[in-house]
Amino acid sequence: MTATDTSRFSEIYRRSLQQPEEFWAEAAAEIDWIKPWTRVLDDSRAPFYRWFAGAQLNTCYNALDRHVDGGRADQLALIYDSPLTGSSTTYTYRELRDAVATFAGALADAGVQKGDRVIIYMPMVPEAAISMLACARIGAIHSVVFGGFAANELATRIEDATPKVVVSASCGIEPGRVIAYKPLLDAAIDLVEAKPDRCIILQRPQLEAELQPGRDISWADAIAAAEPADCVPVEATDPLYILYTSGTTGEPKGIVRDNGGHAVALKWSMKNIYDVNPGEVYWAASDVGWVVGHSYIVYAPLLHGCTTILFEGKPVGTPDPGAFWRVIEEHGVSTMFTAPTAFRAIRQQDPEGEHIARYDLSKFRILFLAGERCDPETLHWAERKLSRPVIDHWWQTETGWAIAANCMGIEPMPVVAGSPTLPAPGWDLRAVDAEGNEVEPGQTGALVVKLPMPPGATPTLWNADERFRSTYLMSFPGYYQTADAGFIDDKGYVFVMARTDDIINVAGHRLSTGAMEEVLAEHPDVAECAVIGPADELKGQLPVGFLVLKAGVDRPHEEIVAEVVTMVRDRIGAVAAFKTATVVERLPKTRSGKILRGTMRSIADGKEYKAPGTIDDPAILSEIDVALHEIGYPQTAAAEGPSA
Repeated sequence: MTATDTSRFSEIYRRSLQQPEEFWAEAAAEIDWIKPWTRVLDDSRAPFYRWFAGAQLNTCYNALDRHVDGGRADQLALIYDSPLTGSSTTYTYRELRDAVATFAGALADAGVQKGDRVIIYMPMVPEAAISMLACARIGAIHSVVFGGFAANELATRIEDATPKVVVSASCGIEPGRVIAYKPLLDAAIDLVEAKPDRCIILQRPQLEAELQPGRDISWADAIAAAEPADCVPVEATDPLYILYTSGTTGEPKGIVRDNGGHAVALKWSMKNIYDVNPGEVYWAASDVGWVVGHSYIVYAPLLHGCTTILFEGKPVGTPDPGAFWRVIEEHGVSTMFTAPTAFRAIRQQDPEGEHIARYDLSKFRILFLAGERCDPETLHWAERKLSRPVIDHWWQTETGWAIAANCMGIEPMPVVAGSPTLPAPGWDLRAVDAEGNEVEPGQTGALVVKLPMPPGATPTLWNADERFRSTYLMSFPGYYQTADAGFIDDKGYVFVMARTDDIINVAGHRLSTGAMEEVLAEHPDVAECAVIGPADELKGQLPVGFLVLKAGVDRPHEEIVAEVVTMVRDRIGAVAAFKTATVVERLPKTRSGKILRGTMRSIADGKEYKAPGTIDDPAILSEIDVALHEIGYPQTAAAEGPSA
């Protein structure tokens, strides 16, 4: 029992766990249903639980049409703000509904039907959100691929999803450069067997793409010939989208999000977690290629009747560290959600917060941070400079919304730096040891969620039930394995400390070091390699590669390093931020041959370390320390003697 056990929040949280069906049925009353459910929670195929079985709805109708019919037709639904192109566009709910209905008709003209997949490979433009909502309107399943991914990564997603249509753009815009998308798309399609029937290409004025006759059509031509499409009823348990995330094998995992549970959970979260009211302006400064963009740029704000902002820019450099404050003032933002990385970049360039003082932030109430662990100094800097609540919260692509949060719309709790506060209603979070036994408060363990997870969480992986089971459910039977380690203190506060697998978090982007190692290993001079993710003050983590060369290779190491950096950029994309590698004589391993990546990361992070008792040769750790020092990392003192 804790001091908050009699609070309003604790009562709501307790009810969500003890009476989950009643709790979520009440939340579901905020959604318009075409047909009611036969069961709130279907556990007939446990551990593959399904919410609102038997019900029918349409997510696009709930996001757009019902607001048009209910009095919000002339309220702004979407604001597109692009300092990169010097342009902005607004859509009322009526205008956005009409644009979505028309493009849904264009997809139908291209042969897309209920259940078909559509890959969306787009920059941060309104047409990306329109494409997502258009898919939802006709019951198609969208899969958005971040525009920064290389052709090979796009190809793996096309091969797995087998889309009927790919929607893309001629280019993306970055500070100082234009990135051509069409050559990447063409190269990806060349690599796959499951080729799409049609590609719809948004021609941007910064770079016009060459279209392939018979397969490609411009966005303008597609919508010019289209008739608006009506909303199609879908089952609550039908997929709304597939979102691919890095897997430890390098093979991406297709996270499935259903229609019913997703709509209920996201609508509930807007008021209860973010304390946002319908009609207010909500801004998630993320990208539609990531889960934050799906949940909180596109779906949740529109389901709740808010105005959402789609920002094509950066926290710094577009044009200065005041970019965020300009958007907040200009558009009257009440609540903002971004990654700690963004604030580290702003703090680096504007440590005194001088740009903040230049803007009127009177409508701005709360800042939410997520995407990676928020270090206390970044949190405190933001609190000092903004004089507003700064709320860290924790969630994953798989969960779709917050596992742990300070639920500002229920009852604000004291902020504790380093903690995303308490588990959110619906999430029965535990810290357990390797055998699955709960550990004492304050003791670090694996963070797991007791099944069933609440609505909105992924029910499975695309066409891969057994992979879902083996990846998330087998290590701790009866629990979802978050693959994060941490502890829960005696007040119930959650502290997420580290990943338990080889996924690293680069500026909020989860990336597999295993996938990077696969690329490095393909270099003809590399015999063995390892990639770790040391902490980085700006981006959270940055990958560093270690290369053991084949015997007899006498080329300059700088050339080989430059080549592997280029290989990773070409295969995985610039988003990996892979820029640093070093050649070493050998890698530290256990006697069974396991590379000691965790120990290497401790060395890079400047933490005192002990050579594990299973290490083959403790002297190698000193060599790794020297190698890291030569590429700019501080030398680290080893604790005396190997640990048991």
